[in-house]
Amino acid sequence: MAQLDYIKEIAKYGLENDQERLLSVLNDLIEHSKQTKKLNFAIQLQSILKDSLRVQKTSGLTTVGSETHLTRIEDKELSDLILEKITSDYSLDNIIANNKIHSELEFFIEEHQKIEILRQFDLPVSNKLLLYGPSGCGKTLASYVIAGELQKMMVVINLGAIVSSKLGETSKNLSKIFKKSATEDCIIFLDEFDSLGKIRDYSQDHGEMKRVVNTILQLFDYLPQSSIVIAATNQKDMLDEALLRRFDNIIGFELPNESEIKKLIDLILVNGNFKFDNKTVANKIIKAAVGLSYYSIQKTLITAIKRSLFAASEINKVLAAQISTSIWKNLIEVEKHSLNI
Repeated sequence: MAQLDYIKEIAKYGLENDQERLLSVLNDLIEHSKQTKKLNFAIQLQSILKDSLRVQKTSGLTTVGSETHLTRIEDKELSDLILEKITSDYSLDNIIANNKIHSELEFFIEEHQKIEILRQFDLPVSNKLLLYGPSGCGKTLASYVIAGELQKMMVVINLGAIVSSKLGETSKNLSKIFKKSATEDCIIFLDEFDSLGKIRDYSQDHGEMKRVVNTILQLFDYLPQSSIVIAATNQKDMLDEALLRRFDNIIGFELPNESEIKKLIDLILVNGNFKFDNKTVANKIIKAAVGLSYYSIQKTLITAIKRSLFAASEINKVLAAQISTSIWKNLIEVEKHSLNI
């Protein structure tokens, strides 16, 4: 049966409120998606189905203080701590970085793809990864690549909700998130990790930061090896030394050099719909862009493409277009000025 037929049946049984058949077709669609290599879609459906069944189990009238009542409260509190749950189609081909970063990411991914081999020999699996470096240099993209390569759901943590002014509440919030990761076999992504793992200054703070760091250390020690924690920071030097030692892999990201900028440009223009109006000038702009992040370069180039399109005559008939190097050059200069480069 084709995917479209499954969707028709899901709509039919959903409108008829026939839950038994609806669940049966949903499970069939999940299996069909796995067999047809649509693994991200299958992962998303499984997560939706699991969450829906859990909500139904705890819906309706409940007795205050009962297990069902407490479970419902816990689910609500947990959802507030999660920014989003995502799957990814990114692969290692989607990230531009130096050979060292590529090989370290590749090895980390390989460990989890071949986790059963390591288990046979009782070898530990690296599952705690720290990514550090300037903003816009690929740390978040690297987390998407890992999620895509491993076909795992990634839970992006809402640090604003995690960190609480109430004494001990931040540690409790972290424990809830790690508990969820252990049961769902997913990836936890903690951006701006330095806001949680700062150096424990025994002379200045009042104990709360020490408690948070101690909690993270304990949670790291008991994290199941099939679960993964990825932390990202722009300020590695601010992290507690004991916490740094707990990470299995620490990968440093850097601003792109001229060669890496060219690879980024090639990746952006890979479909061939857009070309520079002057390749020589474009190469000079690439040299001038050294010092900017991958994000800044990509942002300026895409903006230049859009502005070049808008400036074209008979825009509705345009199938391929030239990128105005004068527009891109100006955008690069503005970006460098705004960043004091």
